[in-house]
Amino acid sequence: MMANSSIKHDTSPILPGSPLGVLGSGQLGRMFAIAAGQLGYHVHVFSPRPDSPTGQVAHRETVAEYDDIAALEAFAQSVAVVTLEFENIPTVAVETVQKFVPVRPSLDVLHISQHRLREKRFLTDAGIPCAPFEAVNSPEQLESAIKTLGLPAVLKTVHAGYDGKGQYLIREPGELATAWDAVGQQPAVLEGWVDFQQELSMLVARSVSGEITICGPIANDHVNHILDLSYYPAPALAEVAEAAEEIARKVAEQLELVGIACVELFLTSSGQLLVNEIAPRPHNSGHLTIEACETSQFEQQVRAVCGLPLGSMQARCPAAMTNLLGDLWSSGVPNWHSVLKTPQAHLHLYGKAEAKKGRKMGHLTVLADKSPAAVEAALALRAGLQNC
Repeated sequence: MMANSSIKHDTSPILPGSPLGVLGSGQLGRMFAIAAGQLGYHVHVFSPRPDSPTGQVAHRETVAEYDDIAALEAFAQSVAVVTLEFENIPTVAVETVQKFVPVRPSLDVLHISQHRLREKRFLTDAGIPCAPFEAVNSPEQLESAIKTLGLPAVLKTVHAGYDGKGQYLIREPGELATAWDAVGQQPAVLEGWVDFQQELSMLVARSVSGEITICGPIANDHVNHILDLSYYPAPALAEVAEAAEEIARKVAEQLELVGIACVELFLTSSGQLLVNEIAPRPHNSGHLTIEACETSQFEQQVRAVCGLPLGSMQARCPAAMTNLLGDLWSSGVPNWHSVLKTPQAHLHLYGKAEAKKGRKMGHLTVLADKSPAAVEAALALRAGLQNC
């Protein structure tokens, strides 16, 4: 059952010049604020830490914890609408803010996306294909689920977890106790193993009026559970593009989404599409839309939550994006000169003070006449960053 966010707010368009609120202050909020500023909006970010990536480019930054009710109320009363920088914003923060101003996407959407088991059941009830799964709340249930789904299988916490955190790949029966400990002995979902040939994502935006635009499929490659490379268009995915678009549209309609979301999918070895996760926010794989598409995912988020007409997400040209992790700083400051002198390369750094291993510090997008050329150039430029 979905959460009850029955509070009704004005759905009139929120025009440029208005103040927009963002809960969360990482790089996704930063790029949202830049896009909003280009359209003439003022952005007020609510951040648990000062000098955040979003706060550095926003017009105003409130620094407080997500359970600071007084700060949340003051923040909500200073803006015309609030959107989310990530889906794991504490429920109390959204419940407090929505008393004063629309929150888009809604608490109903978060109720589903914040909990893996609810998300899986939502997909199943909507007739949207996903990997087989079983609820796990104890070691005994884990053993029973393994008998149902077989091995290998992936145990994931129902709450939080990203970039491979909060999950454990079980290969052998003797690993059950280790897996249960690895997820903190807390409620989890066991997913049957998916033999996939490609991971892909669909970006779907839905406005207050119900207008929908879709971008994808974007092909994704991961390393150590962290997105490493995305490219679009992906010629090898052309045959499943229509089916992937139908899935993305159905997800947005069934969720009654207002905003932008990423529907992550597996293309199995047998050619079937399975939904892996739904992220009701801009997505790492969609960063290439800033240069590659008529309307970026961040501008589309602004348009959707403000009730403006959605823009086209048609690709201008092929593009590839690579993440820049803190590992690149291990031997000193990366050689930015090699990237900045390349005309078709676009560097984005997130303003994070400390480079840590595995931490997303920025990304690099390269445009080309064809996707393979963009991929080759992006990987080569990134490899050259450490050649100081």
